[in-house]
Amino acid sequence: MLAGAPFRVHETHGILTRPENMVRASSDRFNWTSLYASAQRELPYEGFFPKVADQLIVLHVDGPVAIDRLHGPADARCVVPAGGIHLVPGGMDFGVRLMGALNTLHVYVRRAIIEEVAADLIDGDPSLVEIPPQFLAPDPALNSLLAAINLALSEDEYGTGLYVDYLSRAIASQLVRHHSTSNVRSGPPLARPAIIARVVAEAVDYMQDNLERPISLEDIAGAVNRSPSHFARQFRLELGLPPHQYLLVLRLKRAQTLLRSSQTSIAEIAFECGFSHQEHLTRMFRRWCDTTPAAFRKAAQN
Repeated sequence: MLAGAPFRVHETHGILTRPENMVRASSDRFNWTSLYASAQRELPYEGFFPKVADQLIVLHVDGPVAIDRLHGPADARCVVPAGGIHLVPGGMDFGVRLMGALNTLHVYVRRAIIEEVAADLIDGDPSLVEIPPQFLAPDPALNSLLAAINLALSEDEYGTGLYVDYLSRAIASQLVRHHSTSNVRSGPPLARPAIIARVVAEAVDYMQDNLERPISLEDIAGAVNRSPSHFARQFRLELGLPPHQYLLVLRLKRAQTLLRSSQTSIAEIAFECGFSHQEHLTRMFRRWCDTTPAAFRKAAQN
């Protein structure tokens, strides 16, 4: 799949399209490019699935439930607790037998994202990084990132490509650091602060010049000639916020300026500031400014 193209369900193994599985929310309604996600109720089944290119992470939302892995020389049964995680790497055929009904979250992370992150973390060729198939006990860091993806499926304001790009790389980092066979470097030296400051200043300028349109992490990193994962770390180190949160603050500040100084409708201001609709702006404005756009405008102009 071409970089930048939306990640769709037809690129997954086919588990999610089985008729007995009841999908509750999926990322098909968003144009996410770095990962695909779906939350569903799965009923007992047995299936064999051909390989796909990308990494699958299955979060067991409830449980325990018994699962047979059918992709080895012999069947292997595991009783997975609530919060347990099943990793299936890209490039591998596999089979599974689910022994009971189960609520799950399936997250597919692009292999290209994993290799990009691995290039910053390991010595050697990142294309060779291997994440073996395995069942994991609940992993607090990884579970928290998956919970954020689950939230992004259901709330428009979190369903932005930039936010999900950030999460996809955080997930990839967790997989490479703690669940791959690669040796992770002890820590590369940080770039000089002056270089970080210049890169971040240019990135902020790019954000401000493009507030009215959707912006991805790749867009911003490309504008400052950095890899997305390296740029995201530099940005947070310098400003204390990840890029997606900083972009939201810039959009809200622009909205405040327009509300103070113009008679433009709130719906138009929402679009000019990069929000998907007026209610999206209102929810974010209330959360960050403790008031509504209409009330803010009335107070500011009076």
